[in-house]
Amino acid sequence: MIALLIVLIVLVVALIVLLVLRSRARSKPAPQAPAKPQDPLADHEGVTDIRTVRAGDMIDYGDQLYFVRGSLRLTEGGYSWSEHFLDDARGDRVWVSVEEDPDLEVVFWRETDLVESPGGKTIEVGGVSYRKEEDGTARYTSEGTTTVAERGSVEYVDYEGPEGKALSFERFDGGKWEAGLGESVALPALRVYPAGSDRA
Repeated sequence: MIALLIVLIVLVVALIVLLVLRSRARSKPAPQAPAKPQDPLADHEGVTDIRTVRAGDMIDYGDQLYFVRGSLRLTEGGYSWSEHFLDDARGDRVWVSVEEDPDLEVVFWRETDLVESPGGKTIEVGGVSYRKEEDGTARYTSEGTTTVAERGSVEYVDYEGPEGKALSFERFDGGKWEAGLGESVALPALRVYPAGSDRA
């Protein structure tokens, strides 16, 4: 009789232990799957008003995301325009100029060593003929990283080519001429992602 009682007590204790273990297993939260990486810009609509661009912003153009490293603000008489220095994760460096003359005109520029200095009324570069459009001297102020002084003067000579192509020469503070080949950009083709939250 005592032996049967001991067996019953052992069975009851085992049953209680089993119920407690099951209860604990049910109360544990199920392991969650690791969070999937998300695009931080997916919900950011960006803006297309490139006139608001400044250092720290990002520009999406031609399936490539560029970081705005710095900006030049230029003035000549009562006329003003901007040039922005961009690069991407691969080290591709370009400039984008923004001016209203009177329509908003945006041009992406890449440095070229195919020509060293401005010439006459026309210049041929890479099989493309460019016609001189304007020249002058402007004052500039620099913001962020631009590779030039904080302020100074720049001489420029601009040439126009076919189908939105352009050729420009700039000489900062009496230095050597720098040449760039440009391509006009349709505004819907680019998107600006402001760095701060104070712009929409």
